[in-house]
Amino acid sequence: MNKCTFCRIISGELTGQIVYQDGETTAFRDIHPVAPTHILVVPNKHIESINKISPGDEGLVGHLIFVARQLASKEGIANSGYRLIINTGRDANQTIFHLHLHLIGGQPVRYPMG
Repeated sequence: MNKCTFCRIISGELTGQIVYQDGETTAFRDIHPVAPTHILVVPNKHIESINKISPGDEGLVGHLIFVARQLASKEGIANSGYRLIINTGRDANQTIFHLHLHLIGGQPVRYPMG
């Protein structure tokens, strides 16, 4: 079975502009950024979407948010503001079916969402 694109980036099989990696999480720049800062924060464990998280994954999902906060600070956008987005399913425009959080900032965000 072929691994998903994000699993291949995590393993080093595909190149990604990785900005953070630990035992649970990898973060890399989106190849189609919508803002000056657009980083994807993903669990190293393959989870298809929020709909597929298990009771044991609560800490991992919290860790994704914590890493995003750290990266916002490192990128210099923590004080001006940023958006965290998790798309779940096709109607939400999830295109890679590996859970991921978008960290978006560095400019005023467009409103309304959706």
